[in-house]
Amino acid sequence: MTAAYPFQNSPRCTATSKRTGKPCQAPAVNGWSVCRFHGAGGGAPKGERNGAYRHGRYTQETVQACQMLRLYARVVKDTLDQVE
Repeated sequence: MTAAYPFQNSPRCTATSKRTGKPCQAPAVNGWSVCRFHGAGGGAPKGERNGAYRHGRYTQETVQACQMLRLYARVVKDTLDQVE
């Protein structure tokens, strides 16, 4: 017996219930392993488009720049310590 609708043959959501431990069984969104209710395609926009954006101090670019600056400072300090 074949399925009457195409979504009946589609992959199923891999999320499980915390309470019962049973799988969701809703069709998974294309390209995702979960359904639309369990986070497929979700997430907030990046940068200034996000409603919680304030000043940019903790953006990925700023954090990486600070890490590189600390690394350079450590290298300079170690070099100067070896000269003395």
